[in-house]
Amino acid sequence: MRKNRDNQIKSGLTVEVRNGDFNGALRRFKKKVQEAGILQELRDRQQYTKPSEVRKKAKAAGRARWLKKLRKQEQERGY
Repeated sequence: MRKNRDNQIKSGLTVEVRNGDFNGALRRFKKKVQEAGILQELRDRQQYTKPSEVRKKAKAAGRARWLKKLRKQEQERGY
């Protein structure tokens, strides 16, 4: 939590708009939200997912990352 100029406590994600650059502030805010994982958590909470399905998804994602890494290595070696 941070205090602003009026000594009021702010909580959550905040971004300061500098020199009227709203688009820049919006970009910084979106980046902070992405890094905090807020949108992903919101999507996850919209419906219940069984623990077995969570494990299954995680395993499939790991396998996909591994296969992608292998393809990249093969491409670098010229196979």
